[in-house]
Amino acid sequence: MGPDAALKLAQDVSEIIAAKGKKVVRFRLDKDKPSREDLLAVMIGPSGNLRAPTVRKGKKLLIGYEPGAYEEVLG
Repeated sequence: MGPDAALKLAQDVSEIIAAKGKKVVRFRLDKDKPSREDLLAVMIGPSGNLRAPTVRKGKKLLIGYEPGAYEEVLG
């Protein structure tokens, strides 16, 4: 999934939780109003495609892997 499709996916959720290394970045899309560049920075990997793993549950989108975030959302 390329950048345009990834941003479309982001339009259907209210929160994005993205793990990059040991850091977890959260965007509450209704409150934070992140820029396109900020969203793409956490959503798109070096290949130019949506980072894996990516999981959507309800209105939350998990990108990357961080055990605590997965437990929180999928627990």
